[in-house]
Amino acid sequence: MLRAIVLGAAAGGGFPQWNSAGPGCRRALSGDPAATPRSQASLAVSADGARWVLLNASPDLRQQIIATPALHPRPAPGGIRHSPIAAVVLTGAEVDTIAGLLTMRERHAFALYGAEAALSVLAANPIFHAVNPALVPRRVLPLGAPLALTEAGGAPLGLAVEAFAVPGKVPLFLEAPGGEDPGRADDGETIGLRVSAGGRSLYFIPGCAAMPPDLAARLEGADCVFFDGTLWRDDEMILAGAGPKTGARMGHMSIDGPGGTLAAFAGLGVRRRILIHMNNTNPVLLADSPERAAAEAAGWEVARDGMEVML
Repeated sequence: MLRAIVLGAAAGGGFPQWNSAGPGCRRALSGDPAATPRSQASLAVSADGARWVLLNASPDLRQQIIATPALHPRPAPGGIRHSPIAAVVLTGAEVDTIAGLLTMRERHAFALYGAEAALSVLAANPIFHAVNPALVPRRVLPLGAPLALTEAGGAPLGLAVEAFAVPGKVPLFLEAPGGEDPGRADDGETIGLRVSAGGRSLYFIPGCAAMPPDLAARLEGADCVFFDGTLWRDDEMILAGAGPKTGARMGHMSIDGPGGTLAAFAGLGVRRRILIHMNNTNPVLLADSPERAAAEAAGWEVARDGMEVML
């Protein structure tokens, strides 16, 4: 069995974003049922329903744990400290994938996995020493080869993860101060994950700048794919007055358009397709929008906090 819980479905800043007066955020703040709030993107996955692995540690992690009974601490012999979270796997080193690690600094042992590029960012920033390496071993995820995940102490978790590089970019805080476009990064700065258990698997790719042929071939016929849904159209943030960058400049495919996600997946035969990591400007977040209707007509679901997938 492979069980996944969506802890958060939105992009950085969440939905509604704290400083956004955009129409979608205003609807979410007003309690509009068609504009359901979402926290920042993360999944929890498990093979046994007892021990869980987080895919990214978002800045909203504390509230996500509180909202998810499967992640609640349970009474344990020898003290009150406990968590069913046994490992964290990172898809990169953006703030919205690593900031939640600081929530996990209260002396709980878990394994931390990431590609070399992500782990080097943590190593270079002393604030992450608060997550004690003596309790939280940092383990390099090889690219292109399945790895059996284990707890901090080495006990197997029944899950295998294969990491692979996807088109992306370096973390925003590592870009040059002048704001110049650093260009696309393809060497593991952004990775996708294939998570497997019991003969079933899902893909988690919350950030992706393009669909090259090798990635399309990898995803063909997959059981389930959670895929980057940041923007509906490439110039969406510019048109909304939310910022000067296109989706491509930020390292994200748009959902719509000839080079977008709907078109890229049309012939891949993926059985379950779920958009995740939606920016607060994205109209697909609104249940009554034409864009939501178009995505659903193309066979896509829009992730929501608390959504569960069983494979």
